[in-house]
Amino acid sequence: MASDDPYSILGLSRTATPDEIRKAFRAVAKADHPDLNPGDAAAEARFKAANAAHDLLSDPEKRARFDRGEIDGAGQEVPPRGYYREHAEGAQGARYRGAADPFGSRGAGGAGGWAGAGMDPDDLEDILGLFGGRGAGPRRGRDASYRLAVDFMDTVNGATRRLTLPDGRDLDVRIPPGLEDGQVLRLRGRGAPGQGGAPDGDALIEVAVGPHPALERAGRDLRMELPVTLSEAVLGARVEVPTPRGPVMMTVPPRSDAGTQMRLRGRGVAEAGGTPAGDLIVTLRLVLGPVNEALETALRDRPAEPGEDPRASLAAEMRRGA
Repeated sequence: MASDDPYSILGLSRTATPDEIRKAFRAVAKADHPDLNPGDAAAEARFKAANAAHDLLSDPEKRARFDRGEIDGAGQEVPPRGYYREHAEGAQGARYRGAADPFGSRGAGGAGGWAGAGMDPDDLEDILGLFGGRGAGPRRGRDASYRLAVDFMDTVNGATRRLTLPDGRDLDVRIPPGLEDGQVLRLRGRGAPGQGGAPDGDALIEVAVGPHPALERAGRDLRMELPVTLSEAVLGARVEVPTPRGPVMMTVPPRSDAGTQMRLRGRGVAEAGGTPAGDLIVTLRLVLGPVNEALETALRDRPAEPGEDPRASLAAEMRRGA
């Protein structure tokens, strides 16, 4: 399979799903991103190739055109079969076949004329243009790749962040809720300029999401530990819970134990593009706080429950794993 084949570059089959394509690109990005491998030209080349492959395969229209052979792995149009032969054998080619070889014996490689002989198609197009042929024509600008560090909360609630490019230009990048670490955003027309009136390339922005000290993501849900006192857990209480979109009150049922999980609906990753907001899953963490004489006396006088051993299940699990 050709080295510029996007499926081969990402190690995928042609039946790969969009999720498999995204995961394969993320794996390459985490291993070969230039920021993680400064000065490693090979890693940078692998990342650029994977980025281009992901760009093509993640676009359903481009992927379908590549599968049909209409564009190559770089997204460039593939000339119809026989185009160069038709050009060389047509009226334009006949003009040169009847004349001396303008490049001498080295350019043609034989008496059949120089057009197309051992030359890169792009180079041939340029040469044909110089002699009045069809020429290279308009060319879309190249895509430009960048990396943007964003806060965890930006991917929960959504945000707009400014990226300053090496040439001094600023790009305002919209971070939609639910974006994950390693995903790539596309800004249409913000890459290199096109030629001959063709559209500009796109800016491809890989997002690096920072961690949060109290929250973890599980899809569109968020998880956090909530400290509660002994009295709140035993007697029950109304407690305030900080959430990504402001504090809410939650009821802790009486006789709750450490590790009890409670769900706050719609307090996870914000709604985006018709996708409903996730939930915030709260796990209770027991905090004794200051221990006074009254608590000591109450615990000392409390009769032990038969068979009460909080470590019994742990010991059983250790035995099973032995």
